[in-house]
Amino acid sequence: MAAGTKHTQHLRIKEAQLDLSGDPYAASRNEDFEGKLREAQQQLELLQRQREHLEQQKCEMDDLNNRKEEFISSQIEISERLSTSVTSIDRELFELRQELEDLEQARQSFAAHLARIEKLEPEGWPRESLHVELDRAHGMLEQAEEEFESACAHFAGGRTRGVFGNPNANGKPRGGNGFSANIRAGFAYNLPILILGTAALVVLLLK
Repeated sequence: MAAGTKHTQHLRIKEAQLDLSGDPYAASRNEDFEGKLREAQQQLELLQRQREHLEQQKCEMDDLNNRKEEFISSQIEISERLSTSVTSIDRELFELRQELEDLEQARQSFAAHLARIEKLEPEGWPRESLHVELDRAHGMLEQAEEEFESACAHFAGGRTRGVFGNPNANGKPRGGNGFSANIRAGFAYNLPILILGTAALVVLLLK
């Protein structure tokens, strides 16, 4: 009896297997599952590509931000350096222009004195007016000397102090006596002439 029951169950299992293998809906469900699996895999691949793309964009953005920060830092640094240089150059140009203006004034003054002094011809002065001419000429030389020494003192600490014959710290030319020494030397050279001229003038007045 038990043997008959087992045989009957075995037959039913086979029949059920035959029924499943021949069920058209089972194949359709299997294909639908595989399709969903492929779709899920595609979605995963798409998400992975999107993730990689986002990571790449993040890296590019980080690189751009770093470059921007470096640029801002360099911009601030070079702007400060340029601003400081522009201010220094403006100040230097102002001082140079002022010094050039002062030099131009000194040149005009020196040229005027030089022209007047070169016109002096002691040998041609009349004896009767020799005293007056000498006083006038002496005053011209003193005035020229004063302006020269004043210019030396003014430009003593400037860039162009060398044009005045390397004046020392006191604004006068090196060598101690400078322009005054030249004047004294000139008078010493012409002293005999001056004495003779003065004597002649006295003789004329006494006549």
